[in-house]
Amino acid sequence: MQVGLFVTCLVDMMRPRIGFSTLKLLEQAGCVVVVPPDQTCCGQPGFNSGDRESGRAMARRFLRTFESFDYVVAPSGSCTGMIRCHYSQLFPEDPALQQRLDALSARTFELTDFLANVLKVERLDSPYRGTITYHDSCSGLRELGVKTQPRRLLARIPGVHLKEMSQPELCCGFGGTFSIKLGEIATRMADNKCHDALDTQADAIVGGDLGCLLNIEGRLRRLGDRRTRVLHVAEVLAGPEPEQD
Repeated sequence: MQVGLFVTCLVDMMRPRIGFSTLKLLEQAGCVVVVPPDQTCCGQPGFNSGDRESGRAMARRFLRTFESFDYVVAPSGSCTGMIRCHYSQLFPEDPALQQRLDALSARTFELTDFLANVLKVERLDSPYRGTITYHDSCSGLRELGVKTQPRRLLARIPGVHLKEMSQPELCCGFGGTFSIKLGEIATRMADNKCHDALDTQADAIVGGDLGCLLNIEGRLRRLGDRRTRVLHVAEVLAGPEPEQD
């Protein structure tokens, strides 16, 4: 099985170790993984802001880059949601192109969904130890139905204890341009999420979308918390790198 790894913009620019963790997990599960060097954005930022043409351009690029693979996997519910749920709207005037894009979209998966439901991973050798709480990102949860998958995988790590927030599905306030256009509301939402997570007294907040995690981590630090780690689920499943002083 040959898998194309769609790294995503945020992971590539802000936290590449998530990409390496994803690569490790896929290879450990028996996949032949290729990371195409010419990949770029999925087109979601422009599309969500009303720039349909940029979304179309990025979708064409995605098709050229990934069409040859058996599957495409991304460590992001947000980017995968764009591909699986919104690419189908882009080319009504070109049925042949749309059909090719739809076929590729159906083979594109968020990481934990792919590991749990396609590869049916039964064993994980992560050395992670500690109590975590899990944040359900909006796109992964509401567009892709990613809810039980990360929890099933985390439950396979003996050293992980999951302690749920009172409202794990509540939005963190990021939402791309939402947090820019409606900053005060977004900040209050982030505060609510942080306080809910801190109430669990978990060692780490874990999630599947780096945008949410950066938002939560930034707000945590501004609230004075320097202890709680904020990790992508791939980092926990693969085993996180040591914290840098």
